[in-house]
Amino acid sequence: MADTRGRLIDGAIETIRAHGFAGTSARTIAATAGVNQALVFYHFGTVHELLRVACLVNTEARVAGFADRIAAVADLRGLLALGLTLHAEERAAGNVAVLAQMLAGAQTDPSLAEAISGALRLWVDPIEAALARLLADSPVAEVVDTAGLARAVSAAFIGLELYEGVDPDGAAAALDALDRLAVLVEVVDDLGPVARRALRGRLRKVSR
Repeated sequence: MADTRGRLIDGAIETIRAHGFAGTSARTIAATAGVNQALVFYHFGTVHELLRVACLVNTEARVAGFADRIAAVADLRGLLALGLTLHAEERAAGNVAVLAQMLAGAQTDPSLAEAISGALRLWVDPIEAALARLLADSPVAEVVDTAGLARAVSAAFIGLELYEGVDPDGAAAALDALDRLAVLVEVVDDLGPVARRALRGRLRKVSR
C-alpha cells in the first residue's frame, strides 16, 4: 500500500513535468505510475489532494539534500553561490518546469495555493536561519527584516528560474546584481569601529 502511494506521488510529479498542469489528471497520473486509476481516489480522495501531497513530499526531499549545506555557508556570497548550484540542479532535474506549472495552477485554486505556500516555506525557513546567522553582527542587521529578506531571496530565485527560460542574459545580469549586493554587505562588515558606529546611527535615522 505504501509503495502504491509512493508511486502515485512520484507519478504526479512526473506527469506535471511531462504534460503540464493542464494535462495532469487521475488517468495520466495512474498511467505514469503504472497503477489502476481508481487507486488515485482510494489513497488521496481527489487529484488535487494527491498534487498537494506530492508538492510537499517532493519539496521536503529536495530541501533535505541542501539543509546541511545551507547551514554551513560562511557568508552571503557563499549563500548566493549555493543558490546558484541549487538553481542549476533544479533546472537540470526538470523541477523548474514542475514549479512553474504548479504556480500557474495555484492562481485559480486556493487549496493548491496553500499547499505550494507550505512547500515554499520549507525552503524559506533554512534560508531565513542562514541570513539571521550571517547578518547577526552586521550593522545592516538593525534595519533588515530577516524574515522578509528570506522570502524576497526565495521569490527572486523562483522568478529567475522562470525568467531564465526566456531571457538568459537578463537572468545572469540579475544574479550579478545580487552578487554585488552581497559584496556591498561584506564591505560594510569590514568597516572599522568608528565607521560602523556612524553607519549604525545613520541607518537608525533612515529606518525611523
